[in-house]
This record gives sequence, C-alpha cells and structure tokens, in this order.
Amino acid sequence: MNTSHSASLFARAQRVMPGGVNSPVRAFRSVGGTPRFIDRAKGPRIWDVDGNEYIDLVMSWGPLILGHADERVVRAATAAAARGSSFGAPTEAEVRLAELVIERFPSMDMVRMVNSGTEATMSAIRVARAFTSRPKVLKFDGCWHGHADGLLVKTGSTGMQYGVPDSAGVPSAYAQETLVATYNDLDSVTGLVERHGDELAAIIVEPVAGNMGVVPPASGFLEGLRRIADTTGAVLIFDEVITGFRVAPGGAQERYGVVADMTTLGKIIGGGFPVGAYGGRAEIMERVSPLGPAVQAGTLAGNPVAMAAGIAVLEALAEPGVYEGLESKAAQLTAALSDAAAEAGVTVTTNRVGSMFTTFFGSGPYMNADDVSGADKEAYARYFHAMLENGVAMAPSYCEAAFISTAHTDEDLDLIAAAAGPAFAAAGGR
Repeated sequence: MNTSHSASLFARAQRVMPGGVNSPVRAFRSVGGTPRFIDRAKGPRIWDVDGNEYIDLVMSWGPLILGHADERVVRAATAAAARGSSFGAPTEAEVRLAELVIERFPSMDMVRMVNSGTEATMSAIRVARAFTSRPKVLKFDGCWHGHADGLLVKTGSTGMQYGVPDSAGVPSAYAQETLVATYNDLDSVTGLVERHGDELAAIIVEPVAGNMGVVPPASGFLEGLRRIADTTGAVLIFDEVITGFRVAPGGAQERYGVVADMTTLGKIIGGGFPVGAYGGRAEIMERVSPLGPAVQAGTLAGNPVAMAAGIAVLEALAEPGVYEGLESKAAQLTAALSDAAAEAGVTVTTNRVGSMFTTFFGSGPYMNADDVSGADKEAYARYFHAMLENGVAMAPSYCEAAFISTAHTDEDLDLIAAAAGPAFAAAGGR
C-alpha cells in the first residue's frame, strides 16, 4: 500500500504542530507507523491522500452515526452556511436543537450549547459546584471527560485516594479537588464518600465507558451511584458525549433506566461539526449566567451550521427502525469478528453496547481501567496494521471504541470480517 503522500504530509506537519497532529491519538504513537491523512469520505468509506480506500470504523470517533457526508446533513449545513456561518446572536436553530435534545432526554429541563465535549463537562462541573457550594468532584479511573485541568488526574493503586496530576501544567493543589474511584466498583466510591461526602459537589461518570475501550456498567453500578448522589446531595453527572443518541435515542439513561441530575453531550448532536452541550434540572441550570452566578460563554456556542447539522441528524434518527438496525449490524459484526479470532487461534474479548464496541486481546473480563491495561497492546497494533493494509480503518489505539453507522451495509460488514481473519493471524494466531 502506497502511503508516500501521507508520510510527506506527516513530516511537514511535525515541523508546525506538536507531534504533527491536533489530537494526540492521531499520531499513531500507540500502534506505530505513519498516520493516514484523509482526503475525502462518503458513507462508511474514507480515502486517504494516496488514494487508498478504507471501510471506516472510527467514524470521527463516534459522531457520524449516519455515515460520512450524509446528504441530509450536507444539505442542512450547506444551506445554513449560505445564510451566514456565525452571528454571535440567538438563532431559531438553537431553540429547535435544544427542544429535540430535551425531548429525548427528559432528565434535562434546560440545555446550554457549547463547542466541545471538554467545554460541556468543564461547564457542568462548574455549575454543580455553584449549585452545591462544594469544591470536590469524584471521577473514575479510565473515564475521559476532556482536558480541563481538574479532570486530568489518575488514581492511586487502590483507587481510594486523591488524584495527582496526569498532565504537566496542572497544579497539584487544583488536582486534589478531584477524587478518583475505580469504575464498576461501588466500594471504592463509598470509601471516598465516607471521608469527603460533605465536600462533594459532583460525581461524573461515563455511564458506558468509551475512552478505555468500551466498558459497560456492571449490574447495579449506575443505580448505586444514583443512591450515593441522593444521600450526599452531590450532583450526578452522566457524560454522554459518546453514548448520547448512540446507544439509544435517550442515551445510556434510557438504555439502563438511571436518571442523571446533569448530562453532557457532544459528537452526534453536531452532525460532524464541533459541538457540545450540557443540561439538567431547572433548579441546577438556573445557576448558569445570565440567570445565575456560574459564568460560561462562547462566541461560537450554538453555531448555526452545527445546529443545522445536528437537527438533521436527530430528525433522521427518529425514523422507525434506526436503532434496531444499528444494534443488529453491530451484533452481526462482533459475532463474525469473534469467529475469525477463534479460527485464527487468538483469544479476544469483545465488549459491545449498542453500535459501539471494542475487541480486547486477552481473556478478560474488562470491567475497569486496570483490566484494560492488561490487554495485549502489541497484538492489537499488529491487528490494526493488518486491517489497515486490508482496507479497514480502526482506532489507532487498543483502548478506543469502534462505531457502526447506518451507512454500513451487510457487504461492508462481510468485507470487514473477511479482512479480520488474516489480521487476527498476523496478531499472533496460528
């Protein structure tokens, strides 16, 4: 496979951008090799600058649930851009998208649009602190909530102690307002709450982890967090930037029947454009400026092009049978991948929720960050490159998710499964 143009661009990029990329995982450091520079995409397929074609399972890390360049989204965004790309003033599209979001997420009485998932989670935490007049936030090892300073922390060996900075430039004193527990382990939460419950402003969690690979909640885990939040008076925040409109029309809250006090969204509600949102109960959201003292603002928040694209996506997702189709396709593909791995003599464990999944190289189970860290990274790297050579684009990291879109056909799934056989063999099978 010729990748000379991508290699040339990467060399140029490294001279003008840190690592040659604008988001770290794109640099292929986890798997090695040369990042593919993408030229265009349509439906479930992408083409790089060297003309190589791939079936895409990254789908821009989740938002492209209708596939690349869906005609409905393109029409809506193009029409919006023709009327003006940004006004710095309210638009009807903002109102319409907010109504659609609240209609699908009954736990949100009000919603505020922002420009990214990081902004959404950062703002939600600020509002939770304003609402409770408390300083501390509890998060979970392996759950990614964006790169706001207070969330770039990691757990200690027991998951029962203060976080320490996980990034240069984060003051230790600031990071110590963040408590870190173990995902799917309620005991690790109660131990922290016993010591800090009266200081706890919020518990923030990915209800289905998507940034340590797909890790579903154990039975009773989300319900237990709901009880703990009720007992302590902390605000329960579900980070549904990935799962919102992905695992069900009402996200993980609908799928698992557990209601959050606040919800953060992104990805799908922008139709491929930069977007984020946070919302919750009225009494909490009324703390947001201009109604209350918690300040959050942004020139491009509620951008009309992103709003138009998001409306087009959510309206398309409301059509009958969409989620049933996504579930069926994802189940079909993961079953075929498991069969291919077994045929190649490779031990894998696939975690799937709805149309998102991760295939870990190892016997599992994979229920938290410590489990995931034990998966075979080198085997995944070999698998990744073999799949890429055979025309399937996957996440360039062993601990990320793959995504199915409505644009993936049965033929696409068969081609992915066919590529997987030799790829699993390359990863270390017989």
